[in-house]
Amino acid sequence: MKYFPRVIFIVIFFAFAGFGQRERIILKVDATDTPKHLLHTSESIETEGGPVTLYFPRWIPGYHDPTGPVVDMAGLFIKAEGKIIQWRRDPVVMNAIHCDVPEGTKALDVNFDFILPPEIPGPANAAASTAKLLILEWNHVLLYPEEIRPDSITVFTEITLPDGWKYFTALRQDKKEGNNIYFNPVSLTNLIDSPLLTGEYTRQINITPLSGVPHFLDLVSDDPATLNMSENRIRDYKHLVTEANALFGTHHYNHYDFLCTLSDNVYHQGLEHHQSSDDRMPERTYVDSTIFLDNASLLAHEYTHSWNGKFRRPIGLATGNYSSPMKGNLLWVYEGLTQYLGKVLAARSGLFTPEQYRNDLANIAAFMDHRPGLSWRPLQDATDEAQLLYYSRDDYDSWRGSVDFYSLGDLIWLDVDVTIRQLSNNKKSLDNFCKIFHGGENNAPEVKTYDFEDVIKTLNEIVKYDWKDFFQKKLTALNHPPLEGIEKSGWRLVYKDEPNEMQKVNEEVSQSINLFYSIGFIVDFNGKVQDVLKGSPADKSGMSPDINIIAVNGRKFSREIIHEAIKTAKENYTPIEFIIANGDFYSVVKVEYYGGEKYPYLERDNSVPDLLTAIIMPLTYKNRKI
Repeated sequence: MKYFPRVIFIVIFFAFAGFGQRERIILKVDATDTPKHLLHTSESIETEGGPVTLYFPRWIPGYHDPTGPVVDMAGLFIKAEGKIIQWRRDPVVMNAIHCDVPEGTKALDVNFDFILPPEIPGPANAAASTAKLLILEWNHVLLYPEEIRPDSITVFTEITLPDGWKYFTALRQDKKEGNNIYFNPVSLTNLIDSPLLTGEYTRQINITPLSGVPHFLDLVSDDPATLNMSENRIRDYKHLVTEANALFGTHHYNHYDFLCTLSDNVYHQGLEHHQSSDDRMPERTYVDSTIFLDNASLLAHEYTHSWNGKFRRPIGLATGNYSSPMKGNLLWVYEGLTQYLGKVLAARSGLFTPEQYRNDLANIAAFMDHRPGLSWRPLQDATDEAQLLYYSRDDYDSWRGSVDFYSLGDLIWLDVDVTIRQLSNNKKSLDNFCKIFHGGENNAPEVKTYDFEDVIKTLNEIVKYDWKDFFQKKLTALNHPPLEGIEKSGWRLVYKDEPNEMQKVNEEVSQSINLFYSIGFIVDFNGKVQDVLKGSPADKSGMSPDINIIAVNGRKFSREIIHEAIKTAKENYTPIEFIIANGDFYSVVKVEYYGGEKYPYLERDNSVPDLLTAIIMPLTYKNRKI
């Protein structure tokens, strides 16, 4: 009798809402054991007799790779009319569960636990929880009939929260009974696109513009003291909303929630959704200016994806289900353009100062300019192999290459923006492309696919140019990092002997020292070498990733000692002597480098108009104080 009112609601809803022809799932998730790293799920899945394949979602939009952690599903029981039925996992597609359903069965009852990882997981397992919070991705706690499109399945969802916990999500609540939350029915597609953030220590901040749909910053932290976001920061996020809407000219959501998980015990990343973003950051992000600067553009990036990635989506990434492999050949648009626009929006909204934006761009340019992997792996291959490269190791990353379409895309789309401005005598810019390509009417979430030719066609509507040749050269180039956009925007990449502000921030947060542009390696604060630049003085001396530096010039390794050694080598023209440990073996190596420390900056080229400053000028500057 406990759920009788809910059953009545379901019957009435379907009778009047026109869902009679849709498949139905009733999903109940018990999250009360989150501190024990367990979620309990039960489903009632509408079905008929005969062979049925239930699928644990594997290819999740936004991840671009098969991430569904089916290995964390435990205690699976499937019943028909109260009787346990046998099931068997597909021996090839292991996220698929096959079972024979007796004739006359109207619904399958499915129960299982999802095991939350007790340690910080990698991106392959996006589950995130601590004793005080949980970011729940619904694809971790359900099975669905594989033969039915997710858009055609309506899900009635209920979750039970731990005592005292509050929640945030793009889903809309139907009703609340104690710790049980019931959500309005949505399609399976909509459900999986709407993660839920819950925890003991929470804060919601309204950043809705004066005229517009609701926008909220939803903060959940392991420590209530870290929820104290400053008024200046809140102001900047309000500017982000107005700047993004000014850039695209329209929006494709009914409301928007930035779901911000603040914890040092979850993997830090972002994931885009139509009406929310899953933003996981260090616990002290909003009370420590250094940590914040290292994450300043995260929310802007994921918010941009609501237009570029969720609404406009490459056809190869819009499979319509969670079992078909995705094709990432246009990730240089999906992620590359988003990387560029996210950084620009961060600057336009005040999350970056102009100098911080330039420092960040200088770091990206220098990093890609010291990328020997570009000598053999073109950008197109990085996008084609993305589903594997997301999990490549850090050792020899500069030689192996990785998901370079983020940073290369940032540089390439800067070049596009500058080219449009030059060809149109500053009458048009990439902003015009965004209004056409991502625009239309203000509406609810939807997906509008595109291919390479659609991108070219829209750019030619802005300004006529051989854009196809432009991009094909960028996508196939070897030994040629795309620095033209910086140079044509009135700036040039130079090196100085002191780290820029953003370099200092990155080193402090990552606990590592980037000496790529001088001696040729990256080393953490404990002396472990993370990567060695192929062809650099360090590489030529025999150093390699994963070795441990024990001493430098006879002194125990430290940050101060390595910096002093590089300066001394330049002054005295003497090699730097390292004692290193390679596993159980110790040796002494001498590195011949006398050029001193080098760190990237952008320097103004007064012979060229300053277009970079124009690019990051706020679109709404007349209506607000900067």
